[in-house]
Amino acid sequence: MNKWKKSFGFICIMLLFFIMLSIYFKGKGRKPVQEKSEEEKIIIGFAMDTLVHERWLRDRDIFVAKANELGADVIVQTANSDSQEQEKQVEYLLKQNIDVLVLVPHDAEKAASIVKVAKNKGVKVISYDRLVKNANADIYISFDNIKVGELMAKAIVEKVPTGNYLILNGSQSDNNSFMFNEGYKKVLNEKIHTGDIWIIDETWIKDWLYEDAFKFVDEVLRNNRSIDAIIAGNDTLAAAAINALAERRLAGTLAVVGHDADLDGCQRIVEGTQLATIYKPIDEIAKITAEYAVKMAKGGLVQTKETIYDGKYNIPYYKIEPILVTKDNMVETVIKDQFHALEDVYMNIPKSKWPQVD
Repeated sequence: MNKWKKSFGFICIMLLFFIMLSIYFKGKGRKPVQEKSEEEKIIIGFAMDTLVHERWLRDRDIFVAKANELGADVIVQTANSDSQEQEKQVEYLLKQNIDVLVLVPHDAEKAASIVKVAKNKGVKVISYDRLVKNANADIYISFDNIKVGELMAKAIVEKVPTGNYLILNGSQSDNNSFMFNEGYKKVLNEKIHTGDIWIIDETWIKDWLYEDAFKFVDEVLRNNRSIDAIIAGNDTLAAAAINALAERRLAGTLAVVGHDADLDGCQRIVEGTQLATIYKPIDEIAKITAEYAVKMAKGGLVQTKETIYDGKYNIPYYKIEPILVTKDNMVETVIKDQFHALEDVYMNIPKSKWPQVD
């Protein structure tokens, strides 16, 4: 009897041991929801859509440098414009026990599931420059994207108050494309209604692809349709339009606007083939986002002056003002801010014609 009691006791002890071991390892696999102490290293996951366009390289480099300066490590993943790949990459980031996810969504709607998974694991989410729809991200940090569209349209309407317009919108998976378009139409609608402006065609370019934009403009030109002005969703699409025009020796004969203030866009402006672009201070958005990410990792509250409706929730919105850039204010904007160097912007212009800089 004593022998049986000893065996039973041993079994109970071993059973209890295995239960405790199981609980321990289960707990090790789940990230606890708690604030970071000053001594613990903050880890930020930066899930980017693409690095194809010049501006995103700047975002990455400035953000990482600022986060490092603030004492945080950053793990960067780039999805190459693939929603499924972005989902896998965020799963990887979450396994690295990140404290905050900074997300540039490839698809505004599909990325909602990514935000949900992250928040369920206690990871705070910053929607960076592109809004994630119906997701209730902790904060959206971007520019006034409707104003971006307004500035583009005002610039081209001032140059071409009447005529045939062609619009190359960005990707429909990017919510910013719709915000830019809303801005264009705010300015154009009155002149469309009076018949001063005629939209001869309008398209949406999947994944902001240069090749697709080029083909579209080339097709319009092949059909001998008269164009007086082109609004392009960014400088990459503007480049596609201008190169299609250049093949027919039409570059510079009609107004084209873009945005992002890419170096080649700024070069085209001073050369005379592109009318204007929009400068969005990347230095500002990247550094502000890094500051918010570190603050949030330490348990700080998110406070902004404005909110934005993501289709289901009103979320905090940190809004940064965009700036119109033309040949007349190139020096006072992108060059003054050291976004681009004078010698780079004017490299294709005879040095005798370069502007004087104090």
